[in-house]
Amino acid sequence: MVIIKSRRALAANGQPEPPSMLRMFRKGLEVLTGSSQAEEALRLIFQPTENIGIKINTIGRRAISTYPETAVTLGLWLGKTFGCEDKIIIWDRTNEELKEAGYRLSRSEGSLRIMGTDSYGIGYGSQPVINRSVASLFSKIQAELVDSTISLALLKDHGIAGITGGMKNYFGAIHNPNKYHDSNCDPYLADLFEIDLIKKKHRLTILDALRVQYHRGPAYHPQWNERASQLIFGFDPVAVDVVGWKLIENLRAKKGLPSLSEEKREPTYLQTAENLGLGLARLNNIEIIEEEV
Repeated sequence: MVIIKSRRALAANGQPEPPSMLRMFRKGLEVLTGSSQAEEALRLIFQPTENIGIKINTIGRRAISTYPETAVTLGLWLGKTFGCEDKIIIWDRTNEELKEAGYRLSRSEGSLRIMGTDSYGIGYGSQPVINRSVASLFSKIQAELVDSTISLALLKDHGIAGITGGMKNYFGAIHNPNKYHDSNCDPYLADLFEIDLIKKKHRLTILDALRVQYHRGPAYHPQWNERASQLIFGFDPVAVDVVGWKLIENLRAKKGLPSLSEEKREPTYLQTAENLGLGLARLNNIEIIEEEV
């Protein structure tokens, strides 16, 4: 698990600086893989023939979504490394949400693809995929168009799940996430991630903690939104979210707020995920390396 911090991550207007984002991506993957070159790190994670999906979160529109300055910087770097931009797909649920978050839609040959599941000719599969407590139609982007995926998710407090991060980001890949919010989203989030369409394609979580909504999330409330100027990288999807959870708890304690456990919304789905063999849910079992660029 790698945390990369940068004092230059955000411009004076609060938006990410693309050159700083690229430096953070490069350093994070070098440290995570032990590579001396960031491009070598990418080639250890992905095959050059793969279509790579970057699943983002734009439900909060421009106020609190994965910024284009972050996702597009990553997508263009991946495209340049593997020699074909259109093998990279930045995507989320709807074109409207993407546009309102500041993205320019694109499906042009030879260019970075940016699109929603509701794009013409895409949509959801016709047959539900069933696993334990979950039965859902999957976005054809996740199911058919991509071979491997990156969860580029915002770190936010969540009024039901406790936190929303890299694992919950995949709620945007199914047609009925509204059905899976009972009991702090437990066991639904773990059961969803266990499905092969996610588990076998997921290669990397990059948790966007540039600014963290640490209370009253997932909606944007500026009085409870803190600049943290960091990205969290990991191959273990559970462990990344656990480290994000710790950051939210630290911010809450700093501001005199009760813990998520005290508010009865501790993200218990993370322990359920560990029980299913999806990753590590105990912080003392997670090795964390921190660097600054």
